[in-house]
Amino acid sequence: MDLGACPPSNSFLSKYQLDNPEIHYPLKLNVCSKCFLVQVDEHKAASEIFCDEYVYFSSFSQTWLDFARNYVETIVKRLKLDAESFVVEIASNDGYLLQFVKAKQIPCLGVEPSGGTAAVAVAKGIEVIQDFFGTKLAKKLVAQGRQADLLIGHNVLAHVPDINDFVEGLKIALKPDGTVNMQFPHLMQLVANNQFDTIYHEHFSYLSLLAAQKIFAAHGLIVYDLEEIPVHGGSLRVYARHAGYSTLEVSSNVNALLARERALGMDTLAYYDNFQSVVNKTKYDFLEFLIHQKKLGKKISAYGAAAKGNTLLNYCGIKKDLVDFVVDASPHKQGKFLPTSRIPVVKESRLKEEKPDFVLVLPWNIKEEIMEQLKYIRGWGGKFVIAIPKLEIVG
Repeated sequence: MDLGACPPSNSFLSKYQLDNPEIHYPLKLNVCSKCFLVQVDEHKAASEIFCDEYVYFSSFSQTWLDFARNYVETIVKRLKLDAESFVVEIASNDGYLLQFVKAKQIPCLGVEPSGGTAAVAVAKGIEVIQDFFGTKLAKKLVAQGRQADLLIGHNVLAHVPDINDFVEGLKIALKPDGTVNMQFPHLMQLVANNQFDTIYHEHFSYLSLLAAQKIFAAHGLIVYDLEEIPVHGGSLRVYARHAGYSTLEVSSNVNALLARERALGMDTLAYYDNFQSVVNKTKYDFLEFLIHQKKLGKKISAYGAAAKGNTLLNYCGIKKDLVDFVVDASPHKQGKFLPTSRIPVVKESRLKEEKPDFVLVLPWNIKEEIMEQLKYIRGWGGKFVIAIPKLEIVG
């Protein structure tokens, strides 16, 4: 898969940077013919991407907050966690999840490299180590007697450039009878539903269960259960334990999904061959729609200054002559400009002022939440547009 040259998807611009050049990096996916791990090349270091200027704050999505609350309720009961337990979340962001763990009086720790999001979590009373997770940090935690009963990682396994060092760190930081809970977008869903906009430089890996299981096993961890969940277009939540802790038996869910992946051919190169042509058709259909509507004099805006939206806009070559502005709820993004497209990010009030004919929903994974929130646009005849997995107009 070749999506051309793009800037890092969350490298938003201030108005003072609009006259400066931007650095673009190749955005290509490669697949290993032996383990079938899919990856992008690391062109920009993770330390440059997840810095103090990182602008993604999890708590600005009510859908994601509700998901985190429900997850905590479920996992606490399942693992019988209490005040004697210790929970560590890797990539804890702004404390969107650990706030619910803390509310249950369960000791917890966040690991978050981005200073801005870490500071918000600390303000909520959550202990945070501002660092990247790996074997080095895991050994420090062990030296402090702080191995975890539960190690959580929501949408982080795909974000680490050295996935082997990361998983080895999980093994080190986990108590002998503890559980690792990693959640990541499922490659099977990405291909089946044409979710190419989830490809960007922050996502170093694109994981099938086949590939993830091999990586975990190489570091003495066994995937003993899993759940297929709808978030982010279809994700896997895997439960892993130490290979020597056989009390937790391997669920039939694991072998069933492995069999499905093999039946689809995910352990063959042929499975990956035609994805580029599907993506190209999406691009042509989307551009055709935008250009046609602009020729008719229609106003087009967007909602959600998400990383996936930047991949879509930049691969399609869309600029502010086709999309006037993008609304986002996060004040950390408002007043900035999308990378390369230079489309301004504004408050929601701009929608009511401009009354666009079409609102492009960029974070399609929460489209129901967004369309319910913005249902008032129908009052002036406005319609919603979703480009992924195929062009859809919703009145």
